[in-house]
Amino acid sequence: MSGGMWAEKYRPQILDDMVNQTEIVSRLKNFVKEKNLPHLLFVGPAGIGKTTSILALARDLYGSGYRNYTLELNASDERGIDVIREKVKNFARTAAIASEVPFKILIMDEADSLTSAAQHALRRTMEIYTRTCRFCLIGNYSENIIEPIQSRCSIFRFSPLSEVDAKGWIKMIASKEDVQLLEEGLEAIYEASKGDLRKATNLLQAAAATQEGVVDDVAIYSILGRVSPGKVREILNLGLKGEFLEAREALRALLIDEGLAADDIIRIIYSEVLRLGIPERWKVRLSDTIGEIDYRLTQGARPEIQLSALIAKLALAGEEMDR
Repeated sequence: MSGGMWAEKYRPQILDDMVNQTEIVSRLKNFVKEKNLPHLLFVGPAGIGKTTSILALARDLYGSGYRNYTLELNASDERGIDVIREKVKNFARTAAIASEVPFKILIMDEADSLTSAAQHALRRTMEIYTRTCRFCLIGNYSENIIEPIQSRCSIFRFSPLSEVDAKGWIKMIASKEDVQLLEEGLEAIYEASKGDLRKATNLLQAAAATQEGVVDDVAIYSILGRVSPGKVREILNLGLKGEFLEAREALRALLIDEGLAADDIIRIIYSEVLRLGIPERWKVRLSDTIGEIDYRLTQGARPEIQLSALIAKLALAGEEMDR
């Protein structure tokens, strides 16, 4: 295994390396071909390639010296109007020198964190310096960007990667780093990351470092400090079979021995109940019971008692289903 951050090591460098996002990449390639682009607004969940896309576009547009023509700012750290008045204006007002492309690119990450005053100042700056600078604003939610800015940008909506693409990316990194990634480990990484490749890569690296190159689901959930769905399934199956005391002991092991939060446990219980091979009307009844238990927990009820009551309901449900 190599050192350094794998998320940076395997970050796509050019648009051709991008994973999925086919339509967006195609449009960005046209901008590179024409050596021109509008102001851009990239929105979507974290870790799916928004910042990577604009950096890849800049590298394709300017070549290896692209850093001389780009400025990256993180609006969550520098969100006030003073940043717009100073850093942004100073960069935007000067033209690109010794480049076939007449403008520079300013990348504002987490732009949806900008204050309202800063956004209005940015809108004016975008209007004045269009000839010398193009702006790429990046955020999770477009509704947090004021309408005057949205109307001045081409909006690209990034979607989470498909399961096939995400798993393929994880397996590629594992192979290159000589990590033995077990199938249950791959499933756990995907379930935890939900298409966020940065999170998936960081999880893989952390698990590989702690498990000496062998990654399974136990390693992943241990790093996350979360309950393994497999252990929850075991508790549910014991409950449905009527083995209440055994299921309760397995539950107590999660709560006391592993120190897991009741909120996390009941969240996994809910998702696993929906996957059980039982009639749908029983899924409805059990979901209603889980909702009631969850509410009691928020009101300060004792977790062990409430979750034991849930197991008791499972045992009664299993008994009725067998009739």
